[in-house]
Amino acid sequence: MSAEKIYRSGEQVPRTGLYRVSHYQHRMPHDAVLRQGDVFPACNKCGGRVAFRLSANAEPLADDQDFLLNIA
Repeated sequence: MSAEKIYRSGEQVPRTGLYRVSHYQHRMPHDAVLRQGDVFPACNKCGGRVAFRLSANAEPLADDQDFLLNIA
């Protein structure tokens, strides 16, 4: 069993992808897309007591060779 990395508010997002967001007591976990280089945000209600786990890697469509000419 491999341990999944847990990221916290204030850390830099290591790669663009779909992250599972787990809050402290006030909300059920949900998914969010975060971009590489951004900072994991704090929650307005639970502050830094929110955790992020990478669920799936993703690349921006603008970086895909098949779509470069189709994006305005």
